[in-house]
Amino acid sequence: MNDIDAWVWWLIGAAALGIPLVMTAMPEFGMLAVGAVAGAILAGLGFGVVVQVLAFVVVSVALIGVVRPIAARHSAQRPRLATGVEALKGKQAVVTERVDGSGGRIKLAGEVWSARALDVDRAYEVGQEVDVVEIEGATAIVI
Repeated sequence: MNDIDAWVWWLIGAAALGIPLVMTAMPEFGMLAVGAVAGAILAGLGFGVVVQVLAFVVVSVALIGVVRPIAARHSAQRPRLATGVEALKGKQAVVTERVDGSGGRIKLAGEVWSARALDVDRAYEVGQEVDVVEIEGATAIVI
C-alpha cells in the first residue's frame, strides 16, 4: 500500500466521488471530485499532504460556493419555451358557442376547447375573439 503514490490515491478518491455523482445526480459530489483532482495534481508535483488537503478543501468549497448559487438561479428561472397548456396562455381564440361564466366553447390553436369567462357577468358571442388567461384542466378561462 505504501508503494502507491499519493496522487494515485487522490485520483481513486475522485473516481469514488464520481460514483455517487452519477447515482444521485448531486453536483456537489462532482465538485468534491474536482477538489480531489486538484489534490492529485499537487501530490504529483511533490507538495506535502497538508498542501494537498488544503487544495482539496479550498477548490471544493470554492466550487460549491460559486457554482451552486448559479445553478440554483438557473433552476428557478421559467423555461424560455412554453409548452403544453402553458403555451396556450395569452393566445387568442374564437368563440364557437356562446361563452359566459358557466361555460361555452372556443376554437384555440386549431382545436375546440371548453371555455368559461373570467368575469362571470360577461358573455362572449359566436365569432368574437377572446384572450386565454388561464387553463384549468380542459377548460380555457377567457376575457
